[in-house]
Amino acid sequence: MSKYTCPDCGYIYDEQLGDAHEGYKPGTLFADLPEDFVCPDCAVRAKEDFVAETGE
Repeated sequence: MSKYTCPDCGYIYDEQLGDAHEGYKPGTLFADLPEDFVCPDCAVRAKEDFVAETGE
């Protein structure tokens, strides 16, 4: 499972944890999020702008 970070505010979407507040269950892949997904913290960055974390 991977993590994806918003380059503006640092919000991290962790596929293993999901995001209960946004309605995404644990195990929800980033690729399975809606195409119109935006950062839930800053609403500035679109899905394609998130940066995949490496080196876990």
